[in-house]
Amino acid sequence: MTSNYSDMMYRMNCLASDLDSLYHQAAQKIGVSDSVMFVLYSLYENQGRILLNDIRKITGISKQTLNSAIRKLENEEIIYLEQKSGRAKTVCLTEKGTEYVDHTVARLFTAECNVFTGWTTEEIRQYLYFMEKFNNDFRQQIEKM
Repeated sequence: MTSNYSDMMYRMNCLASDLDSLYHQAAQKIGVSDSVMFVLYSLYENQGRILLNDIRKITGISKQTLNSAIRKLENEEIIYLEQKSGRAKTVCLTEKGTEYVDHTVARLFTAECNVFTGWTTEEIRQYLYFMEKFNNDFRQQIEKM
């Protein structure tokens, strides 16, 4: 591998770590753990209902950490679980949960969207295209490992 690729990967990994750090800071600002924030964000993006397994797939949170976040939110009456077919469960926001999300992760979502207000449509399109391209190509490389 050339030094040029190595330098680019180092920069990309630094940027990815910085983005992770920004989401951690956002979770702290809204007063929740990272895992709770990702559960609530998943619910927000899916109109207050999402399969538990889909949260796991989307966020990459371990089962144990996800279950801890779910139990915490259940105990606070922010969410409830609905049994689906087999072992599948749907995570649902309560009325209290909907209000809570409006004061927490909805603010994060708005902040994310506000970033794009200073970008052209073409810049947004290119950014998303290359992120998706890298992820898909990297996924293929991991499958080959």
